[in-house]
Amino acid sequence: MTEQNQSGRARGGATGRRRKPPAKRRRRIGIAVSGATAVLVLAGAGLGYVYLKLDGNIQGVDINAQLGTDRPKNVDNGSMDILVLGSDSRSGDNGAYGKDEGGARSDTAMVLHVYEGHKEASVVSIPRDTLVDRPACADGQGTEVPGDSRAMFNTAYEVGGPACAVKTVEAMSGIRMDHYIEVDFTGFKKLIDTLGGVEITTTQAIKDSKSHLDLEPGTHTLDGEQSLALVRTRKSVGDGSDLGRIQLQQAFMKAFIEQLKDVGAGTNPKKLLDLADAATKAITPDSELDSVQELMGFAQGLTGISADKVHMVTLPVQYDPLDPNRVVPVDAKARQVWKALERDLPIPAAATADTATGKAEGVVR
Repeated sequence: MTEQNQSGRARGGATGRRRKPPAKRRRRIGIAVSGATAVLVLAGAGLGYVYLKLDGNIQGVDINAQLGTDRPKNVDNGSMDILVLGSDSRSGDNGAYGKDEGGARSDTAMVLHVYEGHKEASVVSIPRDTLVDRPACADGQGTEVPGDSRAMFNTAYEVGGPACAVKTVEAMSGIRMDHYIEVDFTGFKKLIDTLGGVEITTTQAIKDSKSHLDLEPGTHTLDGEQSLALVRTRKSVGDGSDLGRIQLQQAFMKAFIEQLKDVGAGTNPKKLLDLADAATKAITPDSELDSVQELMGFAQGLTGISADKVHMVTLPVQYDPLDPNRVVPVDAKARQVWKALERDLPIPAAATADTATGKAEGVVR
């Protein structure tokens, strides 16, 4: 996991408004979605039929209407905060990955903070097993869902859908989320296959009977199925916790982002359009990003961020003394993380020092 940069940053002008009023209306792997939507910037110019096809792929969810006005204050400082969620729903094609036992949960959750100037970003991974005070919220049908204490973070999505997940993150952080993007299993697989795979290097063997991943130490180009297995791997790396899986996910995402940057419009326009088609089918954005035009505008604000300028941390947690299978936030350190993002500042290294890590750092490069 990459430590947050401690040096100052050039505070260039914002590339666009941070907030805008509500507009109108698929799901896995965090910041990878940012890179995936970036391909839309290079695709579809002057091709009306392509534009309409991509536009028809996108289905959004109106987070703003469901949350109402009881939210953190809008801050217009040129930065941007996005909740990126991967769901473990086993519905539809995702049924190949297990039985759906009651409802989907947010298997992967990351807050992406894009700094003023849109040249650097920080990603805060929230472990799904984190015990939190989940606020009361309304689900997609308007039914009120009561709050709960010591609830696992991923139950917010299970009981109330995207809006409840956003409200829970906003309650934890005190930061208003500008956008929401959700990614699904099959969409993620197809996106990787369309890209031609992702090259990673493993420093030790990974053999996981649950995710069916079997890799020897060395360099590998993972196809979609293998990539999905890697980001689901848990028991066979580090201490076997969700924290170790997060470290694998973060390393994979950096490799994915870097390879997306190598796809050029002039060299392979068909591949670029295929990637845009796969990306728009893979995600469910909020209603302010549910058209090609809106996604292109959003992606243009991310194209200046290279993989080495994406600083990834995990929410500071410790294993719960009452249940070692769960983690709880280290409150003082978690406040440091959220305050830094609220002020558009780098996350200090002290905020994540001496906290639970999962012990899988460096397994994937």
